[in-house]
Amino acid sequence: MKVFSQCAATLLVLFNAIGTTAMAVEDAPSAIAAAIAHERLPADHAEDAWRKPADVLQFLEVAPGQHVLDFYSGPGYYSELLARVVGPTGSVILYNNALYEQAAHHDLMVRLGRKRLPNARLMNAPSNYLQLPPASLDRVIFVLVYHDLYWQPGGSPEPMGDPKKVLARLRDALKPGGLVVVVEHAANETARENLTSVANRLHRIDPKAVLEDFKQAGFEFVGESTVLRNTSDDHTKSVFNGEVRHRTDQFIYKFRKAP
Repeated sequence: MKVFSQCAATLLVLFNAIGTTAMAVEDAPSAIAAAIAHERLPADHAEDAWRKPADVLQFLEVAPGQHVLDFYSGPGYYSELLARVVGPTGSVILYNNALYEQAAHHDLMVRLGRKRLPNARLMNAPSNYLQLPPASLDRVIFVLVYHDLYWQPGGSPEPMGDPKKVLARLRDALKPGGLVVVVEHAANETARENLTSVANRLHRIDPKAVLEDFKQAGFEFVGESTVLRNTSDDHTKSVFNGEVRHRTDQFIYKFRKAP
């Protein structure tokens, strides 16, 4: 009888957890819409038109109660939206390395000042040495920054990070079935030995390189969103060139932590 009671209690907890998760997912569209409509920083609203955050967040399958890491969050445009979607029972990590933190410091202080986002916290660490508890994250998002793992800033002899080390740490930190979404400026097909050169010149990356990196790291490719694709961009200009700035051809890939 005691064993039966313990089993019943365990099943009840499991069913409650499943029900809570289902309700959170069901509530996600309204939570995303509310987050975008919320009073945010003026510059954020100005960026909504070209970022299309509703589509990106829905593709990420972010929902109330989740724990999310915004990789190289910069000043935190997406971090704020994520914090408002996941709500008080969830959390968001605004992760930057030293270079990103230095560039975004003022804007980050404004965003997080006056306890605007009580469920968000900053993390500053070298890309290859992220310290994250195992199975602590539901979602990870890279927005126009994955190529920076190949980028050599300021003539540095080494790129910003090692994709193998970074993805291994993120995989360990994700819960079973956890998702990663990568939004990136598309580059033309690039030999692996030239990825850093393209990142340095154009701040783009070959989509096939991203697929290969994640496959080698033990992730399953889930699918692609084409909401930010732009066939008029021929991938030959720097993303900071006025002709394509905020109008680059961007691919959005989703990956799941494999069993």
